[in-house]
Amino acid sequence: MALLQKLPTKLIPRKLTRLRYKSLVLIETFDRPAYAYALFQAAMQACALNHDKISIIEFGVAGGNGIVALEEYADAITRFTGMEFEIYGFDTATGLPELQGYKDIMHQWQSGFFPMDFDKLQSKLKKAKLVIGNVTDTIKDFYTKYSPAPVGAIMFDVDLYSSTKASLQIFNTNSENLLPRVRCYFDDVSGNEISLSNEYMGEKLAISEYNTQSADRKITPVYHLQAKSRRKKWYPRSFVHHMYDHPRYCEFIAKPMQDSPLS
Repeated sequence: MALLQKLPTKLIPRKLTRLRYKSLVLIETFDRPAYAYALFQAAMQACALNHDKISIIEFGVAGGNGIVALEEYADAITRFTGMEFEIYGFDTATGLPELQGYKDIMHQWQSGFFPMDFDKLQSKLKKAKLVIGNVTDTIKDFYTKYSPAPVGAIMFDVDLYSSTKASLQIFNTNSENLLPRVRCYFDDVSGNEISLSNEYMGEKLAISEYNTQSADRKITPVYHLQAKSRRKKWYPRSFVHHMYDHPRYCEFIAKPMQDSPLS
């Protein structure tokens, strides 16, 4: 089993099925199982809704390991589903922006942390597009500037409350820009011994405030992951954005003719 763990993205098997890919995710074969899981689930929903292309976003690219992994996972999923992906990475390229107070967990983070080597990263990317600048500004014209395919999954790794709050504006758009349920991953929602993250600061506060804005759009945990007997570190960081007012939210996408006969 040890040999299966932390499989480098370049060693992803060329031939995969949906079941095999899902199995590799759940035993944490990939470097970033949460990313691999979010992309897979987004693709499955998109397939059921007859989309042929969706967008994936990473907020907080930093050195770029995450967005490189997203390209690899997307390529693997395309091979066994036919689903195409657009990938976008938001980052300042100069590291964390100026912090705004205790809500940004200033006892752990400082402005300038996690800078990007833009040229090096750009040379490694195959198709992902880097959206450079403070997310407070770049988020404003993202949909008009890039005309992305419907967004199916988003990785939030901007560390700060202020940046997370700004990133969540990605959901303030029309239904055609989003899948009814967008898979989300919040890297810092759990915190650590230093940050001691809680509902009054950081990502949790940004999520909580977002959820008060509308009765029709909510970000919730993936509860069935948290209910598993063997919980992985990334399970509590996995969320879903529900767009209840999406015209296709109630469209049936499960297996037909489900029953439970008397035994």
